[in-house]
Amino acid sequence: MQGYRAPRWLPGGNVQTIWPALFGQRHQGAPLQFRRERWTTPDADFIDADWLGEDPDAPLLVMFHGLEGSSQSHYVQAFADWARRHGWRFVLPHFRGCSGELNRAPRAYHSGDFEEVGWMLAQARQRHAGPIAAVGVSLGGNALLRWAEEAGATAAATVRAVAALSSPVDLAAGGHAIGRGFNRLVYTRMFLRSMKPKALRKLAQHPGLFSREKLLAARTLYEFDNVFTAPLHGFADTDDYWARGSAKPHLHRIRIPALVLNALNDPFVPAASLPRAGEVGAHVTLWQPVQGGHVGFPGGRWPGHVMTLPEQVMGWITRQL
Repeated sequence: MQGYRAPRWLPGGNVQTIWPALFGQRHQGAPLQFRRERWTTPDADFIDADWLGEDPDAPLLVMFHGLEGSSQSHYVQAFADWARRHGWRFVLPHFRGCSGELNRAPRAYHSGDFEEVGWMLAQARQRHAGPIAAVGVSLGGNALLRWAEEAGATAAATVRAVAALSSPVDLAAGGHAIGRGFNRLVYTRMFLRSMKPKALRKLAQHPGLFSREKLLAARTLYEFDNVFTAPLHGFADTDDYWARGSAKPHLHRIRIPALVLNALNDPFVPAASLPRAGEVGAHVTLWQPVQGGHVGFPGGRWPGHVMTLPEQVMGWITRQL
């Protein structure tokens, strides 16, 4: 993946981000048919997990989606297809509010949610006998790395290896980047278009949870996080959330094989904010190809596919097993 080059007909980070998500081929053969299972959380809420495969002794891939993602996201479908073709089991536990049904508790999810990730991984471990690896994408990848950092040497009892793809491991750098220029006009609007209605449904469910007027006035993710994400999850404000939630300062604490993959032309994640080799521990592998966009890495002739990413990442993970 270090030498990855996008097709010539897809130039630039934004095109390599948007085109694959909208038009890239996600799987081979028949459409994926997930089996949904509902897990009851310690706070009497629920997590909806989508499964593929039944063999309890096969390797299991646990995947964590990005902001407003789901099992229908292009990257999830591509990794699930890889699992199906290579005899792995697959499960995607949805972050709260992302499975298509409003959750019960007065909380949602966030980039530093390592407690929830740890609980989800424990549920997968209870339900599967074979080896487990975990992949997190964007927000989900940062949260997965935060879990691996907090778990330290104990992480090996749950998973053999982890990978974070296109993750904003410096949340402040990524948060400010998505709030400027083209990113604000396109990506910020796209995210807020789904996040605001969900937050308002949560307010109707729990009156007084936050200020409706301030939420409606939010025009950036920074402002949204200040009203909703930060206070609902125990942070003083957005700056506190971004500082405490970022994986980058703690990468040296990871004690299992960990891959951190970021394209240098990712419009969400400034290249200058990425970790360097001297800033991570011996267990962390950095892949930082020049091209790829944000969770793009398209391949093939027009209209292209998004299966290069799982082939490369799962090749690395398989070698760790």
